[in-house]
Amino acid sequence: MRHMSEAVRLASVGLGWWGGKLADAAEQAGAEIVTCFSRTLATREEFAESHNSRAAGTLDEVLSDPEVQGLLVATPHSTHATLVEQAAAARKHVFVEKPLTLTVAEGKRAVEAAEEAGIVLQVGHNRRRQPAIRRLKSMVENRQLGVLHHAEANLSYPKGLNPRTGWRADPIESPAGGMAGLGVHLIDNLMYLLGRIKTVAAFSKQIVKVSRLDDATTIMVEFESGPLGFIGTSMVIPDIAMTAVFGTEMAAWSEGDGARFYIQKSGDQERTEQSIEICDTLRDELEEFARCIRGESRPETGGAEGLEVIVVLEAVLESVRQGRVVDLDEIRSR
Repeated sequence: MRHMSEAVRLASVGLGWWGGKLADAAEQAGAEIVTCFSRTLATREEFAESHNSRAAGTLDEVLSDPEVQGLLVATPHSTHATLVEQAAAARKHVFVEKPLTLTVAEGKRAVEAAEEAGIVLQVGHNRRRQPAIRRLKSMVENRQLGVLHHAEANLSYPKGLNPRTGWRADPIESPAGGMAGLGVHLIDNLMYLLGRIKTVAAFSKQIVKVSRLDDATTIMVEFESGPLGFIGTSMVIPDIAMTAVFGTEMAAWSEGDGARFYIQKSGDQERTEQSIEICDTLRDELEEFARCIRGESRPETGGAEGLEVIVVLEAVLESVRQGRVVDLDEIRSR
């Protein structure tokens, strides 16, 4: 039995750009990457050399490795449910990059497999960990904003003007444009701040038409707790990374992806910038994953939280396709 303070031993599955980011963060968090796997031999050999780990010849080799305690999964979104099921069968814990899955049915499969096997399932919704979002949460909980009326969030960048190749450029893997890569962060942020979403109405379309993906997505939401909200994401406009909550007494904003924080009290004509800390949110979530593997904690964004984001995502896609307001209880009951 390993000593509680010994580094957890992980395997990286999916070794692209983001898989490397997760592995680096895990190592900074004190974990050890002992093996890795991707479909391409050259990719896994290069990754293994850079992380001083073994290159597994197959996924089964990873799953049967007694040294591996958990997986870091950064593979195409459509593969997540099956990988979680396979890891659960092998009694390996899983950190899966967001979104958990692309459909509620797949998400339920993954969550049920993890629960039945008793493994940790953590989903990589890291932006709620920014100190600016934590401060927003504290202000909401302490009723500093007054009666909450509205929330909005926008996460956009211009990278879509130079379209990616591979699976990320596939509308099946990236439905509603930037939603899978960007927008799900905003869904998680706003539900973290204001609770579950009740209804959704969404629009998503190509305007610039530089790729096969939609380049503008706009979502209107109603929260079960009462407030209304807006979520926007685009891959062809200048960088925006903003989450804000508006109340009768005060409004507060996180901007610059958590780098800046503003408040504006009722009666003030302008908002004022406040000091705010920043943190390495990837390292923070992977430190938590290690604690969970050791039995010291539970994931803040576990299977249930990841699945609720997919409920909203599926409602967004249905609203876009059918041109109607979607009640989320309809999606949850599937």
